[in-house]
Amino acid sequence: MIEKLTALAEKYDNLTQLVSDPQVIADQASWQKYVKSRAELEDVVLTFREYQKVEAGITDAQTIIAAKEDEELTALAEAEMVDLQEQKEKLDDKLKRLLLPKDPNDDKNVILEIRAGTGGEEAALFAADLFKMYSHYAERQNWRMEIMDANFTDIGGIKEIIILIEGRGAFSRLKFESGVHRVQRVPETESGGRIHTSAATVAVLPEAEEVEVDIGPNDIRIDVFCATGPGGQCVNTTQSAVRITHIPTGIVVSCQDEKSQHKNKDKGMRVLRARVLEKMQEEKNSAEASSRRSMVGSGDRSERIRTYNFPQGRVTDHRIGLTLHRLEWILQGDLDEIIDALVTSETAQRLKE
Repeated sequence: MIEKLTALAEKYDNLTQLVSDPQVIADQASWQKYVKSRAELEDVVLTFREYQKVEAGITDAQTIIAAKEDEELTALAEAEMVDLQEQKEKLDDKLKRLLLPKDPNDDKNVILEIRAGTGGEEAALFAADLFKMYSHYAERQNWRMEIMDANFTDIGGIKEIIILIEGRGAFSRLKFESGVHRVQRVPETESGGRIHTSAATVAVLPEAEEVEVDIGPNDIRIDVFCATGPGGQCVNTTQSAVRITHIPTGIVVSCQDEKSQHKNKDKGMRVLRARVLEKMQEEKNSAEASSRRSMVGSGDRSERIRTYNFPQGRVTDHRIGLTLHRLEWILQGDLDEIIDALVTSETAQRLKE
């Protein structure tokens, strides 16, 4: 580990020189590439240098203790050794975490898809609650949200909604949200006061760059149709809505949120690339299925991951056994406590493996 960290520190120093070189600065494309590479190394290198200082302090303290020349100085060195050993253990643990292979998708934007599941209109209303929850969370993170496509019900529920979330680290924070979300509450339409269980599915996809997914003109079929509003009511007499079929995989994407056919096509292609990339990654990871199932971020859409219980005001994440009695705040976008716990759990699992 020390050899690897030493090599990373040397690379960091070389990059520091490059980003200060006037010739490199003149070439903005190269300069930005070096700045990004340096920023990716900064945390691990600075932690390693702190680790080296602590090790040097331990060596000095051991020398003083071994000499036994001054009782008071020896006592101070022994006390310092205890503190330095604790610091070394913490820094060692931090370095192991920092050296874990980074998910290449972590810094990408997110295509977030929410669909009503079992439970009829109540499931659609719950899907709308989840949409609001993620909207509030995105706002807290200063991320930009854009609706790509949506299908609402007459009373404000959501049958399906696809959202683009743009912002630094969006996928790294939201990737654990994929799966089945379950709600237990008394629906507004229930006169007998009985608690119903409904569900909605959430899919979190990293937005794919065009260079990552090669989709040629012959790989897709595009159909156009009139956009519709809630309940199937026609709201657009021009054929602005777009349906794109990816012929090799059979993946179909529809987009009708914009009045322009061209804009709907652009949005649809962004969603299509994300879904094709997801399929490619699923096929790639199939050989590692057993290890992926052991991780909280496996992204299995069919897995029941969380229950929102309104009568008890609690939220339970079933993957890590976490229960919080803060339902109201969580639905207002206060998700960090849950997400932090999921990140910690996955990191611990990866370190163990």
